[in-house]
Amino acid sequence: MVVFDCERMKYPNTGLAVFCNNIAENLVKQRMSVHDRLEFFVPSRYRGLWGEEVLYRPVHALDQVYLHCNSNVRVWHSAFQQTSFMPPARVKVVLTVHDLNFLYDKPLRKHRKYLSVIQKNLDRADHIVAVSESTKRDLLDNLNMRGKYVEVVYNGLNHFDGDMVPPVSRPKGKFLFSVGSVVPKKNFHVLPVLLRDNDYQLIIAGNRSPYENRIMEEADKYGVRDRVHITGPVTDPVKYWYIKNCSAFLFPSVAEGFGLPVIEAMYYQKPIFLSDRTSLPEIGGSYAFYFDHNFDPDIMTAQFRKGMEEFAGGAKDLEDMKKHALSFSWERTARRYIDIYNELM
Repeated sequence: MVVFDCERMKYPNTGLAVFCNNIAENLVKQRMSVHDRLEFFVPSRYRGLWGEEVLYRPVHALDQVYLHCNSNVRVWHSAFQQTSFMPPARVKVVLTVHDLNFLYDKPLRKHRKYLSVIQKNLDRADHIVAVSESTKRDLLDNLNMRGKYVEVVYNGLNHFDGDMVPPVSRPKGKFLFSVGSVVPKKNFHVLPVLLRDNDYQLIIAGNRSPYENRIMEEADKYGVRDRVHITGPVTDPVKYWYIKNCSAFLFPSVAEGFGLPVIEAMYYQKPIFLSDRTSLPEIGGSYAFYFDHNFDPDIMTAQFRKGMEEFAGGAKDLEDMKKHALSFSWERTARRYIDIYNELM
């Protein structure tokens, strides 16, 4: 039996939850390729989410102390690098490492603690996967792989096939959009300056936190508070409405293992403005514009204006941009994980 650990889905509206859901869906679609049965380790509310053809094991608090596995469990796939759920030694472990973002957004005194947890999990793993070359570099530079190979398997593009739904408070006029948990590493506070001397609105969707006060302080500084809107989390129909209808997609994150929203905006052929940190240049490639590394307000403003003008003038090949987004496939990602499971068995 192969067990896929989806415990992180207890935090909805996060990249980890998206990863777990998409991999699980595609494992079920391709389950006949798995040389064994599938089981999902899930928060109890997700039991049955991917159909009744597979098994579900609800997460129990005591599993962190001792994770019992029946003798038929042969491979355990952990979807979180800092997991505290590990099977007995006889079970093979696949470990997916999404990021070492704490190196960029946490105090130095916390690095040792987080690195220690990840090192322990790397030592236990039989096959290690990183979701980007950037994450792989961070692993190799900061941890001891003990001779183990790190494979890069990219995440996929999220396709939305339903009907898009405008938000209750529909933007009046042109707007810029960003999405992600409203936390310091997302660096959203550098964006309000882009509203100077224009009539754009800025909309940020994602789990809220006290960091939004910092964003609004910047909005006050530039006199644009009334045009900055932090919505909280939104449903997929609303999120994709925002992406499809925005004038530009902005993602100034300083710590990103992959950057799923980037390829979503790319699929809809939007002007995309990113930071040049961690994985974003790798994922955005030549299809995005990049903000000043130090986020100087005046330089950023000039870069934004120039980028919008160039995009309107055809500087980016829109069909190539969409093809690049489509090159990231959850089906292909799941297929590679199935190959890994079968190899380990």
